Amino acid sequence: MSSQTSSTTSSSPSSSSFASAPSRPRADAHQELLHTLFIELFQTEQSADVHSRREADRLGGEPPAKALRAVADHAKGALVELTALADARGFSATRGGMAVGSFFSAVRCILADRLIDRERSYRGTLLGMRHGMDAVRSVRFVAEAAGDTELATSLDTWLRARAPLVDSVAAELAWFARNPDRALEGGKGPLRATIASVLRIG
Repeated sequence: MSSQTSSTTSSSPSSSSFASAPSRPRADAHQELLHTLFIELFQTEQSADVHSRREADRLGGEPPAKALRAVADHAKGALVELTALADARGFSATRGGMAVGSFFSAVRCILADRLIDRERSYRGTLLGMRHGMDAVRSVRFVAEAAGDTELATSLDTWLRARAPLVDSVAAELAWFARNPDRALEGGKGPLRATIASVLRIG
């Protein structure tokens, strides 16, 4: 019995044989990934600046507009800092993301005015802000892995400043609950649900 057990144990592969050693990234892999993520960062920050401001204008002087403008103001300053960080790392093509961000903001602005109600459009803007924060977190992790302390520190500062602003935008969802007539303004027509789905609103 003992010999059979011994034979079975010795013939079965050890658990360590299944564990693959972590592969070492290519020398330029971190920089390539950072470059790609920077393009996305420019896109999300441009949208946070332009679209948040347009969304605020539609709401006038209401409390949610104030929260939106605070994010837009922070994004406008962040774009200047991101440009300097990108240039210092040779990411010259990243600002193309700003053009993409402006384009999507313009499309959403046109459609939102005609097909999407105020509350749904507001949540779509909030969703974009949260996506931007996740993008910054991703860049921060890659920067840390690449040993780029300056970039990681800059993004930590960005996150500390942006997080409470986005929380304030989220808190203003309660305003729409208190003002259902204003919440329902804007979105009408048979294409409303389809456009909202395409824009990932709701």
